[in-house]
Order: sequence, then structure tokens, then C-alpha cells
Amino acid sequence: MSRRAFPLEGIVFLYFLAYLPNVIITKLVTTQPNARFGGPLTGLETLPASLILNLVMTYVFIWLSGWYREANTVTIAGRRVPFPTRYTLLSAFGTALVLFTVPLSFTFQGVSVPFIQLLMRGDILIIAPLVDLMFGRKVRWWSWTALVMVAVALFITIHARGGLALPPLALLDVVLYTLGYFIRLAVMTRVSKTGELATIRRYFVEEKIVALPLAVVALAVLSASGIGGQAGQLGIGFLRVWGDPVIWSLVAIAVTLTIISIFSAVILLDARENAYCVPLERASSLVAGIGGAILLAVGWGLPVPSTLDLVGAAILIAAIVLLSLAPRFSRALKPARAEAQ
Repeated sequence: MSRRAFPLEGIVFLYFLAYLPNVIITKLVTTQPNARFGGPLTGLETLPASLILNLVMTYVFIWLSGWYREANTVTIAGRRVPFPTRYTLLSAFGTALVLFTVPLSFTFQGVSVPFIQLLMRGDILIIAPLVDLMFGRKVRWWSWTALVMVAVALFITIHARGGLALPPLALLDVVLYTLGYFIRLAVMTRVSKTGELATIRRYFVEEKIVALPLAVVALAVLSASGIGGQAGQLGIGFLRVWGDPVIWSLVAIAVTLTIISIFSAVILLDARENAYCVPLERASSLVAGIGGAILLAVGWGLPVPSTLDLVGAAILIAAIVLLSLAPRFSRALKPARAEAQ
């Protein structure tokens, strides 16, 4: 089983390129008027269709790419079908929890969506080195430094948005999201964090074939339950968007989500510590968000990112550069020191 030949920085760049159109299309769908619905779709109204389409596209990718051949299998009706191990099944529940709590975070009245999303991302930076330490992985100085840099960028944005005041249910949502990611990172580190292509494929298939259907079911239950002041909007997303031209934008969103999920798995399953991989992935997505906002301002006249947002983006770019260059300099210095001795 060979390791990935393409450098991780290249994967991160491709992840950024996939995330950028996702940000732009999602923002346009949720800001431009739609005649049939009497206004722009909300984030909740776009989620069911885009998640269902993402499920279908992921299954198609797993089949056409042949990645299913790397997965654990069971025999059903005389056919061998992919099936998770107990570890990847646990990870799938963690991932489904993440996919469920993100749309739930959109339903809280009086809570800024960008604010709670940033808070969720910040929590993952805290648990990344904790998972490394739990499994005896060494966290190098550049990883600690990048974690601090990304945390500073998040703090700047959170401070600019007015602090951490949230209702109890929103706090519980953040806790459950963090728990889901903790489970996922722990399982990755326990069974799959080797950077080997076969391991990445196996983990991706075994996790996604369970996590995505679970997330769709959880979203449907949320829609039917009426939890949250805006949860009824999910019904529009499940039933009414399919016959509207906006569905093509949702298809594009689902395509980018599918690509993002593949690159995200490759980044997080790299053999290096979580404290290295997580800030690399998080910083790239946040930079894509700022980059998308700039393009939306230039091309569609939407508000320009604030100065603090741009400062935060600059810090994130610096963190990515540090994570890219510091390990190389460290490897280059070792032979030089050995020769000097």
C-alpha cells in the first residue's frame, strides 16, 4: 500500500478551490430573490436537497472510483457489500452528529450563523492536540504555533461580533458538534491515520455509507419535530425545491460538498499529528470563506469583508505557510547539524 505521492499542500489548495465556489453559490442562493418562494432561500431550505444530492454523489463516487474494494464487506443476498467495522461505525455516528448539529445551529433565533460556525471551528482546534496527546503522538512546535495563530484569528472575529453570548440550546448544539468531531478524530487516530491511500479509501467508504444516510434521517426528524423557531423551513428543502430552477444551484453545492469531503478526509488522515492537520484544514476553509466574500463583493455587490476579517485571513494564510515550510526546514537542518558534529 503506497503513500500519497501528491504533497499535502497541494491537497489543501484543491480543498480551498472546491470550498470557494461552495461559499459563493451558497451565498448567492441565500441572498438573491426567488420568485416561487417570495424571497431568497434560507440556509435551512437549501440543506435537505444538497445533503441528499451529496449522499447520492458520494455513493456514485465510491462505486465509480472503485474505493469500495478497499472497504470491509459483509455478504447480503449472496453479494459482498461494503460495511463499516465497529470503529468506523462509531466514527460514522460522530460524523452524522456533526452534519446534524450544523443545520440545527441555523435555527436559533437571535444567534448569528457566522458567529456560531466560527465558535464550532474554534472548539475543534482545542480538541486536536488533546486527541494527539491521548494517543501518544508528538505535537511539534510549528503545530502548536499554527494552532495559536488560527485561534487568534478566530478570537479577533468572535470579539468583533460581540463575544460568546449564546442561549443554552445553542451551547448544547456546539457541545454536541465538538463531541462528534472528537469521536471522529479519535477513531481516525486509532485506526486510520497513516497517510496510506488504501487506508484513506477504506475509512472514507466505511464512514460515509453510514454517516450520510443518518444525517439525512436526522434532518428529516428535525423538520418533522418543529424544534427551533425556523425548523419548518426544512420541509421546503425536502419537498418544494426539486421543481424549481434553484435545484441546479443546489446540485452545484452538492458537487462541491462531495469534493470537499474527499479532500478533507485525505488531509485529516495524513500521518502527521492532528494538531498539524486540523488547523491546516480549518484555516483553508476560513480563507475560502473570506476569499468568497471578496469575490461576492467585487462581482455581485455584496458587502466587503471588514478590516478585522481581512486581518484574520492574513493570520490564517501565515499559519498555512508556517505549516507548509517549517517541517521542510526542520528536515533540511537535521543533515546539516549531523555533518557539523
